[in-house]
Amino acid sequence: MYTNDFVRRMQSPGGERRHGRSLHMDIPLLMILIALCIGGLLVLYSASGQSLFYVKRQALFMLAGFAAMVVVAQFPVRFWERWAVLFYCIGLISLVVVLFFGVGAKGAQRWLDLGLTRFQPSELMKVAVPMMVSAYLGKRYIPPRFTHILATLALILMPVLLIVKQPDLGTAILIFASGCFVLFLAGLRKRYLISAFLMALAAIPSLWFFVMRDYQKQRVLTLLSPEDDKLGAGWNIIQSTTAIGSGGLNGKGWTLGTQSQLNFLPESHTDFIIAVLAEEFGLIGVLTLCAAYLLLIGRCMVIALNSQSQFGRLIAGSLSLTFFIYVFVNMSMVSGILPVVGVPLPLISYGGTAIVTLFLGFGILMAISTEPKRIRIEL
Repeated sequence: MYTNDFVRRMQSPGGERRHGRSLHMDIPLLMILIALCIGGLLVLYSASGQSLFYVKRQALFMLAGFAAMVVVAQFPVRFWERWAVLFYCIGLISLVVVLFFGVGAKGAQRWLDLGLTRFQPSELMKVAVPMMVSAYLGKRYIPPRFTHILATLALILMPVLLIVKQPDLGTAILIFASGCFVLFLAGLRKRYLISAFLMALAAIPSLWFFVMRDYQKQRVLTLLSPEDDKLGAGWNIIQSTTAIGSGGLNGKGWTLGTQSQLNFLPESHTDFIIAVLAEEFGLIGVLTLCAAYLLLIGRCMVIALNSQSQFGRLIAGSLSLTFFIYVFVNMSMVSGILPVVGVPLPLISYGGTAIVTLFLGFGILMAISTEPKRIRIEL
């Protein structure tokens, strides 16, 4: 048997990138995304006070995200590994530009005004950071050596510190976590994990006194006792938990929620949209959304396991775990388990840059899903 024949037999027939195949898409992942987007638009319509303005804009952002995902999925995995440095540098430069020329809103300077729309560079780093770290560690031996760990932490901390300056501590923590997930998936030794945990505990006082601003400290204190300032700092948590509890098992019905429709619930179409869903669709609606998220994350993890390159496994695994963290933090924040950190609910909350960035990540996952495979794991 010739070598070429052997390679053809080892490869999965469905995984090859043949010229005759028009699109490289992962159908199960695509169907879950479509279902979540449709459900998100329905909830957004009610959460925005039945305003078609937000729904139309969100639909346009989703279409732009889908188009970006399709384009990204057509490039082989090696392409993204090769150009990871460029995307990382573009994101880093954008963060620097924001500090000097950014547009401010609600006490934060996080956006660049592009005329027709505003662009938030920190959202781009949600994909660029794990991609850069995966490209760096993917070319080295695993588990990573100490020098490689230090270099990786430097790659992670540069954008994180710039985002903290905006200030946007919530996004900075999540981006830091996305880079650390790559380190973890690369087989970080136990002694490093234990040391990192102890150092994180020791850094909490410094974070409180030297990094966190007064309004961020207030959010932590409000989490512990929201009733101390019912009409001020505690208003958001009290109203969101009230909305969640009033939904009961089946909910009050679509567009019939009192907390959101009567404007008691702040930021109902963005960060607190899960409270609207819980009030109108009840526990059943929340569990249905959680099931859809679990299917999505499970499919992404299968793609990571099936990847034939170290870079593909690291980036796919990191994007999957980071998506889970976004969902967990938002739901915990709205239900009063974690402080309010301004993290939107993926694919449900209103937001332009966040939606497009999510689909860029899913495009990379689809590129990994359709790469040639020698060993395949099914779920």
